[in-house]
Amino acid sequence: MPRPFHFKIKIFSMALYETVFIARQDLSADDVDALTGKFTKIITDGKGKIVSREYWGLRNLAFKVKKNSRGHYVLLNIKCEYPVVAELNRVMSYNEDIIRSAIFNVESHRDESSLFASQTAKDYKPGKSQAKPNSIDSLIDQIQIDI
Repeated sequence: MPRPFHFKIKIFSMALYETVFIARQDLSADDVDALTGKFTKIITDGKGKIVSREYWGLRNLAFKVKKNSRGHYVLLNIKCEYPVVAELNRVMSYNEDIIRSAIFNVESHRDESSLFASQTAKDYKPGKSQAKPNSIDSLIDQIQIDI
C-alpha cells in the first residue's frame, strides 16, 4: 500500500527589517531614486510593505570601499516575510551600484525620522534640517546668555 504524501508547509510571518545601503558616489539623485524604487518594487511584489524611506545624503566613508571615498546612504524600513528579504539581499549583492548593504531584523521601527534626512534623493538639501522643531528647540531659542 502506498504511503500518503506528507507536505511540509513553511509559514513565514511578517517581520520588521531595516535595510541600509550605500550607493556609488558617481550616481545622480535620479539614479539613486531609481535604484531605491527597484528595491521597493522587489519588496512590494513579495507582498511586503515599505514603512518608511530615508535618504541620508552623499557622505564621506571612513575608508575607501571599492575605490569610492563617498557614497549615497539610503535607509528602508520594511515589513515583509523572510524570502522577500533573502531576494532583496541577493539582488543587492549582485548590483554593481551598491558599495555596501546591511539588513537588520528589528523589533520595532522608530516613529521619527533622522534629523538630516529626506524621503527621496531629489528632495535632499545638505546641511538643512528636515525635522520640525519641537518644544525643546523653542525653549533653547528663548535662552539668552549674558557675558
